[in-house]
Amino acid sequence: MRLYRLITEPDSSEFCHRITQALNRGWELYGSPTMTFDAAKGVTMCGQAVVKVVPDEEYTRETKLGEW
Repeated sequence: MRLYRLITEPDSSEFCHRITQALNRGWELYGSPTMTFDAAKGVTMCGQAVVKVVPDEEYTRETKLGEW
């Protein structure tokens, strides 16, 4: 099974920690990171897609992607 996540967070060290944690759990970067400015909140938002292949599992909508 191939899993996909889009991790988003305001531009801070917490975003980098979340990506680092995902990489250390076996996720791989998918594409380039993205940044945009949320004018309503006055913050810059970051996003990074990650993917992971998990053998011998079946995907359902109840799959908890953050637990992998």
